[in-house]
Amino acid sequence: MRKRSVATLITAVLAGSLLTGAPSPRAEAATSPGGAPPADAPQRLGVDLDTVTIPELQARMKKGSLTSTALTNAYLWRIKTVDRKTNSVLRTDPTARRQAAASDYRHRKGKTLGPLDGIPVLIKDNVQTRGLASTAGSLALAEPPTVDAALVTRLRKAGAVILGKTNLSEWANFRAATPTSGWSAVGGQTHNPYVLDRSPCGSSAGSGAALAASLSQVTIGSETDGSIVCPAGMNGVVGHKPSLGLVSGDGVVPISVEQDTAGPMARNVIDTALTLAVLSEKDAARRAGLSTRPVSGDLHGKRIGLWRLPVLGADVDALMTRTAQKLRAAGAEVVEVELPYQDRLAELEFPALLSEFHRDIDAYLATRKGPQNLAELIEFNRTHPEEQTCFAGQELFEQALAAPPTSDPAYKAARAELNDLSRRSIDETMAKHRLDAIAAPTNPPAWTIDCARGDNDVVPSSTPAAVSGYPSLSVPAGSVGELPVGVLLTAGNFQDGKLLELGAAVEDRLDAWRAPRYLRTVDPKTHR
Repeated sequence: MRKRSVATLITAVLAGSLLTGAPSPRAEAATSPGGAPPADAPQRLGVDLDTVTIPELQARMKKGSLTSTALTNAYLWRIKTVDRKTNSVLRTDPTARRQAAASDYRHRKGKTLGPLDGIPVLIKDNVQTRGLASTAGSLALAEPPTVDAALVTRLRKAGAVILGKTNLSEWANFRAATPTSGWSAVGGQTHNPYVLDRSPCGSSAGSGAALAASLSQVTIGSETDGSIVCPAGMNGVVGHKPSLGLVSGDGVVPISVEQDTAGPMARNVIDTALTLAVLSEKDAARRAGLSTRPVSGDLHGKRIGLWRLPVLGADVDALMTRTAQKLRAAGAEVVEVELPYQDRLAELEFPALLSEFHRDIDAYLATRKGPQNLAELIEFNRTHPEEQTCFAGQELFEQALAAPPTSDPAYKAARAELNDLSRRSIDETMAKHRLDAIAAPTNPPAWTIDCARGDNDVVPSSTPAAVSGYPSLSVPAGSVGELPVGVLLTAGNFQDGKLLELGAAVEDRLDAWRAPRYLRTVDPKTHR
């Protein structure tokens, strides 16, 4: 099914029209031996969960032809029947149906709380969610927190249904020198829904894979460098890394407060933008130009810089050439660019993160039951064999323990240089070429999952925005064989609203989304 354009969706919502298409064939994933749905199967919704947007769902709920309870039940059913393939959801919230019933009451009374009222959301397991284990994938944080992260509080106030928690790369991929994305001691291995023996990328692996498998309407991820946008690209969905400070990091397990941010992921830009507006602090949202109304955009006259990154391979480069052609055909001007200072950024970033992780994880662990500092966490891993079943190492923990403190003058100089060069790499490129955004490939084709080897990741496009704190947005661009590739759009600081408008126009023009087929494997050379 071809997705309708952003403009068409907005027109339909404002007119109060309903989505009347049949449910996705994948929505009835399990049947009894006689062919009839099992007794606990959800009712037919009359919507395609793969493609329906939040405004369309809200239009139906306003009319009374859909309830949040029915929608929540449908997603819980898909988690029960489909997630056995992807292993992306760690646990569901036993109060989800009660939350949905409360939303239905508000809808009947005409007192809804905004666009996310009644919309099911899955949350990455490094985000504190009261009453639910929030582990960062580690057995060391098994005790559930008693308070919500600030962003979860905002979701609840907006009426969202907290559906459950998604698996992730343990400690957000900041434990071992050769980690395996999507694996954690708590959840095991998450699989890419397009090809099950391929990586979902990390660290928001479960959030990306769950969306691709249509297990929730939206999910929450987090990123230090690439951990929202790479899973979005590899799982064929949309992911927005917000400007630093737009979304509160309170209650999110840290790597570095200098770069960490949580952000929304969805199957389309409209839902991503609406969720970001809810997650964002009020004054920051105004500064970033965010709105709780659906976004739309036009490519005519926009100037986009194409950063090719041929290191990702000839197939990805050819896809970027086709992407540029499509954008030009829609009226955009596309010019080729190279971002400066990248070698120096790569040299400085990791040592700075080691010092920051030691500082920030010690402060966080002191707020939770379990190990109280990094040294105790290292000892915990040494004495718990379950923590070593995929990759045994914790080299990054050990290096962080020995790293210079953040009070060290050499560290301070390195972080200042990082911030300066990363911002200049974007600002100077955009000014020189008079750009509205920079576009680059988000990811290579997903590599094969291999615990012995670890990740085979080459994802340099995320670093400038990640280090500078500027926003970036991954939108599906197409595929190499069966494997999705995204296009990563980057803009200036707190230009999130404009970036999402541009992303909506790019998404509409590329029309690259397609449902996964849950293939067991593909040819390693052709990816088919």
